[in-house]
Amino acid sequence: MFKKLVGGTPWWVKGDLNGFFGLFSNVLTNFLAATGLLLVIGMPNNIVFGSIVPGTAIAVGFGGIILALQAKQLSIRSKKSDVTAMPYGLSVPHYFVVAFGVIAVVFAATGDWTVAWAAGVVWNFIQGIIMATGAFVGIYIKKYIPRAAMLGALAGLAITYIAMNPAGQVFTTPYIGLTSLAIIFVGWFALKKMPFNIPAGAFAIMIGTILAWVTGYMDPQAVGTSLSNVGLSLPNLAINLFGRGFAQIAPFLPAAIPLAIYDFMESLDNLESAEASGESYNVPKAMMVPAGLTILGSFLGSPFPTIIYIGHPGWKSTGARIGYSWVTGVAILLLAFLGFMNFILTIIPLVALLPILMYIGMVITTQAFATTEKKHMPAVALSFIPLIAGFVTLNIKNAIAASGGTLDYQALANTGIPLLGWERLAAGDILVGMMLATIVIFIIDKKYLVSAVYALITAVLAFFGFLHAPQIGFATGWQVALGYVAVALVLVIMNFYRKHENVESENH
Repeated sequence: MFKKLVGGTPWWVKGDLNGFFGLFSNVLTNFLAATGLLLVIGMPNNIVFGSIVPGTAIAVGFGGIILALQAKQLSIRSKKSDVTAMPYGLSVPHYFVVAFGVIAVVFAATGDWTVAWAAGVVWNFIQGIIMATGAFVGIYIKKYIPRAAMLGALAGLAITYIAMNPAGQVFTTPYIGLTSLAIIFVGWFALKKMPFNIPAGAFAIMIGTILAWVTGYMDPQAVGTSLSNVGLSLPNLAINLFGRGFAQIAPFLPAAIPLAIYDFMESLDNLESAEASGESYNVPKAMMVPAGLTILGSFLGSPFPTIIYIGHPGWKSTGARIGYSWVTGVAILLLAFLGFMNFILTIIPLVALLPILMYIGMVITTQAFATTEKKHMPAVALSFIPLIAGFVTLNIKNAIAASGGTLDYQALANTGIPLLGWERLAAGDILVGMMLATIVIFIIDKKYLVSAVYALITAVLAFFGFLHAPQIGFATGWQVALGYVAVALVLVIMNFYRKHENVESENH
């Protein structure tokens, strides 16, 4: 086996240090956020740090290592020495859903943390099974959805969920955040070398950290407190939880299915992004990494699904190759098993790390337009809107909940905030963006009948709640489905109206 891994991209290059600081900070931040949510809802420390953290670390850490191996194999097969591994980690939307929408709900009903944990574990297992199915269905989706539609939805995700919150944090503490951001821009956009040839990402974090400690932004007491969780903690099998978990899971299946579809669709989009950069991974093989490790994580007590991350072109542009992925995986395993997960963020300020995510969001968005025909750019722009609607909706709801207010759709509408419409638009946002962009791409190409078919497919998906609806079910999204049927009717009529102006309207 090892002979097959000789040659190709080196296991470590200088640019991997940039990539490691960025990817590791992203993966670690999400890991700590997911863990923190469980503590917020009151889950006992012995379950969180004794079982969930080490089990989740296996799913996250092994993924970084396996995807590095896949990149190495691709580099040897393609005879390239600059292949970049796919980034990977916890799926961000899911850890909010499983913590507040599954585990907390089950605990409120049963008063038993073990039963609540079991429900989260089974929910994660179901996510993995659906993602595994998507690993093989994904190649057909890729065949029939235009690249511009996929990359556009991905760019919408990058601008909103990847870049917006970091941007807010940067401007919350601008003297640290903007300093780090400026160094990253100069190093990665202008390609200027940093002092002593330190990689730009590492230098930005170093300067930001020094500023934070010198100005009193950091809390020395937090360093000591974080050491209380230090100690050897290895994963254990949690198969015994499955019986109790399945007894609780039925009410949560309508949410589990579309979220799992979201996961494998995002992984698929991210692999398409890598292909646009010239690196064609085996789609089912790559997508089985998050699917298989999500299932394995559930066996080890983890309630959190994993995913192939957005950002491949951004990491590639910083010089990261294979090392940044496997070193991140190893680092996560060590920190989790030794109990140091929280310690590192008491030393390095988060605001010094987040500008890297802003950079990644910019690169992904640039790629969506750079690899798209000029005439299709309006469709790419349209695909952003469902993601923006989702981001805005989430923050409005969180703001209302945090202030103790009551959600009143009509009152919001009276002030010019159409929250109900944004919610419908945002349900299944990444898939909605792809389908809307696909419909418009074929309209631009004057292939009206093909576009009408995609409108009808979207109508069916909406009718059964796979998108544009709060849950899967019969006629849960019938209002929006009716709108797509109307779109299809318009397109069919336009296909025959002044038909001589059409271009290959009957052929894909």
